[in-house]
Amino acid sequence: MYIPKYYKITDFEEIREFVQHNSFGTLVTTQKGRPIATHVPLQLVKEGEDHYVTGHLAYGNPQWRTFETSEEVLVMFQGPQAYISSSWYEQENVPTWNYQAVHLYGAATILSEEELKQDLAGLLKKHEQHRDHPVLWETLSPALLEKELKGIVGFKIKVAEVQAAYKMSQNRTDTDYRTIVEQLQKEENPNSKQMAEAMEKKRKEL
Repeated sequence: MYIPKYYKITDFEEIREFVQHNSFGTLVTTQKGRPIATHVPLQLVKEGEDHYVTGHLAYGNPQWRTFETSEEVLVMFQGPQAYISSSWYEQENVPTWNYQAVHLYGAATILSEEELKQDLAGLLKKHEQHRDHPVLWETLSPALLEKELKGIVGFKIKVAEVQAAYKMSQNRTDTDYRTIVEQLQKEENPNSKQMAEAMEKKRKEL
């Protein structure tokens, strides 16, 4: 991913938090030289000193079979994105687009059944534990779980390289920055409002 220096993020804890909050990612591998992709919920977990992206695919999805032939796979995560009108700048310029994106590279391997069960339990806990009537691994019937496990393949990707870009008008003046945030908040597009919130948070951290 091309990342100008203004927008490059290197703090892994910040990247990890971003992935945790934007964990519906895109898994990319190659099949006979052609890129293929699946959009899938994922987790970023730590094992010892290493980090892994974990998830699962439908057994009928041929992509999991490419793990053996793909030296590396790519996982992409995206946050809010928004059009930025140059009419919001003090000086004449061209429009642009703000966004947040993280790319993780690594080798993928298939999870054992026990590892898959643990990963699914963690996924349910993450997305269900705050609900009034949470659907957790231990609350589902063994018969249902056994049936569903037969239809999926779990995987984990050992993270070998991290690329993160937050293009959020960091190169603009303070006046332009404040104006962009104010204008984004007025937009009807929810992505624009989310970008405004992300920009406000980022500016406080600088």
